[in-house]
Amino acid sequence: MPLITLPDGKQRKFEASVTIKEIAEDIGPGLANAALAGRVNGNLIDACIPIERDSTVSIITSKDAEGVDIIRHSFAHIVGHAVKQLYPNAKMAIGPVIDNGFYYDIAYEKTFTPDDLEKIEIRMQELIKRNYDIRVDIVTKEEALKTFSERGETYKLEIIEEIPKGEEIKLYRHEEYTDMCRGPHVPNTKHLRSFKLMKISGAYWRGDSNNVMLQRIYGTAWSSSKELKLYLKQLEEAEKRDHRKIAKKLSLYHSQEEAPGMIFWHPNGWAIYQVLENYIRQILKDNAYQEIKTPQTVDRALWEKSGHWDKFKADMFTTTSENREYAIKPMNCPCHVQVFNQGLKSYKDLPIRLAEFGSCHRNEPSGSLHGLMRVRNFVQDDAHIFCTESQIQSEVSDFIDLVFEVYKAFGFDSILIKLSTRPSKRVGSDAIWDKSEKALSDALKAKDLDWELLPGEGAFYGPKIEFSLTDCLGRVWQCGTIQVDFSMPERLDASYVDDDNQRKIPVMLHRAILGSFERFIGILIENYEGKFPVWLSPIQANILSITDRNNQASTHLKNQLVKQGYRVETDLRNEKIGFKIREHTLQRIPYLIIIGDKEQESNQLSVRTREGEDLGNMSLDDFVSLINESIELKGLNYLTTEK
Repeated sequence: MPLITLPDGKQRKFEASVTIKEIAEDIGPGLANAALAGRVNGNLIDACIPIERDSTVSIITSKDAEGVDIIRHSFAHIVGHAVKQLYPNAKMAIGPVIDNGFYYDIAYEKTFTPDDLEKIEIRMQELIKRNYDIRVDIVTKEEALKTFSERGETYKLEIIEEIPKGEEIKLYRHEEYTDMCRGPHVPNTKHLRSFKLMKISGAYWRGDSNNVMLQRIYGTAWSSSKELKLYLKQLEEAEKRDHRKIAKKLSLYHSQEEAPGMIFWHPNGWAIYQVLENYIRQILKDNAYQEIKTPQTVDRALWEKSGHWDKFKADMFTTTSENREYAIKPMNCPCHVQVFNQGLKSYKDLPIRLAEFGSCHRNEPSGSLHGLMRVRNFVQDDAHIFCTESQIQSEVSDFIDLVFEVYKAFGFDSILIKLSTRPSKRVGSDAIWDKSEKALSDALKAKDLDWELLPGEGAFYGPKIEFSLTDCLGRVWQCGTIQVDFSMPERLDASYVDDDNQRKIPVMLHRAILGSFERFIGILIENYEGKFPVWLSPIQANILSITDRNNQASTHLKNQLVKQGYRVETDLRNEKIGFKIREHTLQRIPYLIIIGDKEQESNQLSVRTREGEDLGNMSLDDFVSLINESIELKGLNYLTTEK
């Protein structure tokens, strides 16, 4: 006779074991119709699983985030159902949920085509319209092996073999199709309506390039057609803003096969990079960071001592010289400890904040490389703070202020914060983890910020706070982070002399605001659609001469502005002024200055914005005031006329 406690505190007593479906029916027909699954004593379960004892229960519907994930996971199974009907010889591997959707990895002798993708989607629509019940059976390992052996599902068998004996296995029955999963899934296909298959790509089995290449079918799914349409519209807009396309139009950078995942910065792109670097450098100076520079290649002995050789060797580029093996650094942390270790440090010296625009290399899989967003060579706005335990909270608090200040300068004011705590496999005592987690959470609470707790998601060496910004399309980008590390300073013999004259190990705070320059610039390109705010624009103004008679005056004006520190170019070509205006407007240049006979005679500038607004005639001093005002606004003006 289980006693069920609902989220509002109300309780219901049942005569025998009861399911989520039955609890929902007892509450009302509307909830019964909407129920997808339940959370019982903190664990998600299928709507048909009996609850035998007193429990705290919440009913999951499509309005819940978990409900949307359940819908997406269920759609992955529908992919399997449709594929097995259309292509009976296909072998099903795995079909997890991902951001905004799902995928399924499939082995099939022929390459799926766009026509196949369309056929699969049509069959999925036919299947879900049947409104069939999805049954779940809990079976033994032996029963699961027998089920998938009969079906020839070799990948499922490989997964089952690794499941410990005695652990329950769930089989989900979709009419004649059977899949395996931890679940939960929707109880009936009536809950599955709003989806679209997106693309097909290759994927190695279990992500290992030594394994067979499978075919991955991606899809997106939502709880309503309205949300699906909104997402697809967002994708259309994102396609227009693809940083790779815009970068090509604006000649910002390129990459090529001879250096995969490496960036060739063009003058325009490098101008943005330098503005970004100089801005961050000034921020660091204003906040008492000391900038350093460390070597690109370091003997493997240091990486072994730090623990990175064991954990990241496969991702490192290595080289040899004179019978010594070196790694091109994939991160800066061990090198920063070497700088800290030079000379005896006192507790009075702490905190010590060491910063570096550190160029790092990681051997990312070629298939994962994506413009500026995923590269093999990147530069971090990296810094490490060496401090005492008592200084953690104040340092974290100051860093939070810094993150918000920097993001605001780029026009980002919607910041998501997540605190990740101790994972099951970790170094350090529980007492140290308690102190670290409390320092981070206390810093967040003191700021009165909203944040999400992610239990078990911290790094093996310490908890961390992650900062994600939201762009103009509502997309979330994780950029900033601050991580507490008690492990590396000890492994690399870092120490300071405390007030009791004893040597102690400092705490090391890993922190970055942008993450990497390459990725952050990619985010900026897409967020601004190439219409950079004046302070970031590679060319802030272009001077367009109307006739050859105006070329000398245009060049003189450019020289005046360049000497004052502005990024200005001239267009002295023998082309119609309308043609020049259109061309440079397409280049997203903030200000166009037109010089003709009239302007020369009156010693005035005719100024237009890239939005097409004619600002009229003004003096040079007035234009300088205008551009200075726009620069001061930084990212706050990128959607409005710069004036």
